[in-house]
Amino acid sequence: MTEAVLPETTTALAVETRSLRRVFGATVAVDGIDLAVPRGSFYGFLGPNGAGKSTTIKCLTGLLAPTSGELRILGLDAKRDEIAIRRLVGVVPEELALFARLSGREHLTLVGRLHDLDEAELVRRSDELLTLFDLTTAAGASTSDYSHGMKKKLSLALALLPAPQLLFLDEPFEGVDAVASRQMKSLLQAFVHRGGTVFLTSHVLEIVERLCDHLGVINGGKLVAQGPVAELRAGVGSLEQRFLELVGASGREIAELDWLGGPSSAAAPS
Repeated sequence: MTEAVLPETTTALAVETRSLRRVFGATVAVDGIDLAVPRGSFYGFLGPNGAGKSTTIKCLTGLLAPTSGELRILGLDAKRDEIAIRRLVGVVPEELALFARLSGREHLTLVGRLHDLDEAELVRRSDELLTLFDLTTAAGASTSDYSHGMKKKLSLALALLPAPQLLFLDEPFEGVDAVASRQMKSLLQAFVHRGGTVFLTSHVLEIVERLCDHLGVINGGKLVAQGPVAELRAGVGSLEQRFLELVGASGREIAELDWLGGPSSAAAPS
């Protein structure tokens, strides 16, 4: 079976939201944000804990319905064109959402068939991804036996399998060893170089600064900055300093523990 013919999308934005809002009871998790993620960009989405990052990405990937506002993915309306969008998008959620009783290869087969991949093409892509992520030996084992890093790599392989145009990655490098992390970074950079778009959330500013060309910063549910990384850090020097300024933490005093690191004042045991 051949891949489905998808509608043409012409917008210059891969992700566009207008007044996106998500409320949980009395708590406003996402407060009217206007995202503009250019096609072909490596977009980093930053914020302190509890800022609304995870809620935002869940709304963008269809795991949560926005309370209000507009959302377009690759030029398509998120409500009206949900099925078409799913064929164009790959997702690595923070929770990973793997089936413990299925093997790595079974996961790939399931996703490939859901996307109507030709069986021969499915096998070829699966073999290439398993080799790339050093999962060939463990391909037949259930994912309950995988390490956290192996699960992360498999999740990225599943997201890449249908050859998406847009990737949503929620903390993709957490728990991944240095060798695998380098492979993943190179692969993602090549994906963007070929015209794909990556939307990345990460707590590690060094990763964002190294990979991303565009950036959005959320704090208290509000988008406090957005634009090319070079412009956002202009006149500051480091992305870390600019980020701390944007979230109101640059002047915060660092508490010291006078009992840590020096000679112990505790009485020796008798």
